[in-house]
Amino acid sequence: MNKYRSHNCSELRLIDENNTVKLSGWIHRKRDHGNLLFIDLRDHYGLTQCVVQSGTGHFKILEKLKPESVILIIGKVLKRSKETINRNLSTGEIEIHINDLEILSESKELPLPVFGEPEYPEDIRLKYRFLDLRREKMHQNISLRSKVISFIRNKMIELGFMEFQTPILTASSPEGARDFLVPSRLNPGKFFALPQAPQQFKQMIMVAGFDKYFQIAPCFRDEDGRADRSPGEHYQLDLEMSFVEQDDVFSTVEPIFFDLFTKFNKGKKISKAPFKRITFKESMLKYGSDKPDLRIPIQISDVTDIFKSSEVKLEIFKKQIKKNSIVRAIPVKNVKDKSRSFFDNLNEWAKSEGADGLAYISLVKSKESFKALGPIGKYFSEKALNELMKKCNITDGDSLFFICDKQKIAEKISGLSREKIARELKLIDENVFEFCWITDFPLYRYDEDLKKIDFSHNPFSMPNIKYEDFDKVDPLNILAKQYDLVCNGVEISSGAIRNHIPKLMYKVFSKVGYSKKNVDKKFSGMIKALSYGAPPHGGMAPGIDRIVMLLANEENIREITLFPLTQNAQDPLMGAPLDASDEQLKDLNLKILKKIE
Repeated sequence: MNKYRSHNCSELRLIDENNTVKLSGWIHRKRDHGNLLFIDLRDHYGLTQCVVQSGTGHFKILEKLKPESVILIIGKVLKRSKETINRNLSTGEIEIHINDLEILSESKELPLPVFGEPEYPEDIRLKYRFLDLRREKMHQNISLRSKVISFIRNKMIELGFMEFQTPILTASSPEGARDFLVPSRLNPGKFFALPQAPQQFKQMIMVAGFDKYFQIAPCFRDEDGRADRSPGEHYQLDLEMSFVEQDDVFSTVEPIFFDLFTKFNKGKKISKAPFKRITFKESMLKYGSDKPDLRIPIQISDVTDIFKSSEVKLEIFKKQIKKNSIVRAIPVKNVKDKSRSFFDNLNEWAKSEGADGLAYISLVKSKESFKALGPIGKYFSEKALNELMKKCNITDGDSLFFICDKQKIAEKISGLSREKIARELKLIDENVFEFCWITDFPLYRYDEDLKKIDFSHNPFSMPNIKYEDFDKVDPLNILAKQYDLVCNGVEISSGAIRNHIPKLMYKVFSKVGYSKKNVDKKFSGMIKALSYGAPPHGGMAPGIDRIVMLLANEENIREITLFPLTQNAQDPLMGAPLDASDEQLKDLNLKILKKIE
């Protein structure tokens, strides 16, 4: 028999009645009934109720012990009386009458409770994360994460993927965020970078002749934290395949996600393969976002042409349109009973998000025609209303909200408005996982701050244009074989068919200011590898953290991470980041200077 236990705290049943057993665990709760002391003993697996009678030495010992102390008990399994059965516990039909007891470890006074799910400040929770993780919900979340990773790993192996580990100490690469740099002691003045992603290495694995690769890869990005993004490190299912096109990647990945979300979804419906495909351009128009929540039954329309016409007399919009603004309309069904404050509050909210406001009309049927009510209703002719009704699929009792601004702002505000209205009206089906692919991303974007063209996504993606035609097209009109997998408005993964042709890669990088010499220096390993015969290849990298966050129904990624950093990239538990000692700095040939303002 094991020194500490014959069973775990979720195993015992009526079939074990009258058996003497040994259990070890934490004191979860104590209930003193005068002549009896009840102890809920907890381990990783569950709870078992234990009982000790007053007047015994064990009673006095347990009475004084603080919650979360660790004990070993030996006792007899007895059937609970009918009225005391706990149907919520797997062990709820039995209890252990304690015959012997050993204290394995005493607990101090707790800085935060483990029993229950109270709201506690995050800094306290993270400082005492080992206690926070004992809470049932957190324990379940972290266990779920482990099960999800195991499931994914087994699926990938079943599909013929080989698991490899790529380097952690590597060279800096433009992946869209700042690098974490690691000084080299043996090479003074030089630095490694922690990988933002194994991008170049996984492509070189394909060049090396391996057909299907994956790893559960740690990725390090020095970026600001948010609810769905860790400020330091995250994990992703990194995968790559040779001799594939976009459809091959999709058909490989979709069954994995369908099976994964089916197994761990807690009864929700899941999109069946093939998942819906939406181009980037269509997504920005209809949903105002490249990560649309398809649970929301609202689609945005561009109505700029209608507002340009003489049938609409809204001069303030016309002036904006002449300055290259556009008009987007957000239709909302059956809101005729909503008070004026509903519309006014949305208008004020839009202003807080950086818009000039959120204009609106409401449709009311009058005999055989329709009237537009609201602050701007008088500016629309009957013909204009009919055109809006047809284009936006609205009728009596429905409303239209309008955004007039430059395209980037109009897309942003219309997308946020769509989500805001859906939440206000409770239009989102919480019992569904809606997947979709966003495809055909622009290869380049114009950086307003730097006043130059830059990559919009992954710089190693294959353009949707031949080499010989590259200089004939405006770079901002060039699309790439890039794609994102989105679920319920959360970007789960980005991916692409890769650019495996060196001369085309030089051409792609030249548009953002990289010379051939720059490319050779910055991506020496990659460009060298591609020059010795590279197969067409592609892949993607679903975020493990975001997948688990969705499955656990959590809104913050720190709730499914063992030891996360705070939003300010600090670790209250370990005190990191720490100052380096003078000896460490000397070894690295470094000196700390005053902060540069």
